[in-house]
Amino acid sequence: MAELSTPAPVPSAAPSGRTPWHAFIPPWLLCTPAFVLFALLVIVPLVMTLVLTFYRFDPATGPIAAFQLGNYAEVLTDGYYQTIFLRTLWIAALTTLLCMVIGGPEAYILYRMREPWRSVFLLVILAPLLVSVVVRAFGWSMLLGADGLVNKALILFRLGPYKILYTQVAIVIALVHVMLPFMVIPVWTALQKLDPQVENAALSLMASPATTLRRIVLPQVLPGVLSGSLMVFALSASAFAIPGLLGGRRLKVVPTAVYDEFLGSLNWPLGATIALILLAANLLIMLTYQRLLERKYSRAMG
Repeated sequence: MAELSTPAPVPSAAPSGRTPWHAFIPPWLLCTPAFVLFALLVIVPLVMTLVLTFYRFDPATGPIAAFQLGNYAEVLTDGYYQTIFLRTLWIAALTTLLCMVIGGPEAYILYRMREPWRSVFLLVILAPLLVSVVVRAFGWSMLLGADGLVNKALILFRLGPYKILYTQVAIVIALVHVMLPFMVIPVWTALQKLDPQVENAALSLMASPATTLRRIVLPQVLPGVLSGSLMVFALSASAFAIPGLLGGRRLKVVPTAVYDEFLGSLNWPLGATIALILLAANLLIMLTYQRLLERKYSRAMG
């Protein structure tokens, strides 16, 4: 019998006794390109906007460099701007609530579906994101107009007609249609982490389907609800195209007010002040909501 020969060892490609060059680079330095890009696109414009809020506006010469708080006092004390802020936050909160009520069951149905219906249903949910928001707003303006399909259906059933276009109802309807995927996808993602055996164990212990849904499923999907509601609220509060096209010129929200100050009256300091106050209000509401929901999630999960 021929003796088996041992294969010769393959020489290592890496040089021995040398430290790789990237080992000398500090970890924080590797994040420098991303931080520089973030600073140029986000931090620097925010700082410039913040500085602009302290300027004084002269109708004859435009913004004048001066450190003063008159713009903040005007926005925070004027009833006109207070009404606009309350309307904007109310529309965003109502849109978020409706997306939670509609998107939660949709995500659960999507979780329970099997292929190929799951892919078809997911495509239907994501379809609004494939169309421009301006096109969607024009489509809703035709549907909700005085001669639109909605009013014709109301007249057919002797329930109308009603003035829907250029009202808060029209804005909320269109925003829910646009923002619904941002609620369904996070909740569906959270449901993917749910162990089906836990739900089956609860049912085998004589728990009703409603109790299983309330005690087993809902506490575990709260992170998805939190993520989706934060995104929907932030995007709804800062939406411009839909309120501008479906709300008209009289029904103003904060983004349309900022647009009018910047490009209408050319009062850039006041427009920057309104934008920064909206950003601060959004952050305050979202952080408070996140803290409350996280506490509820911690209590539910023990």
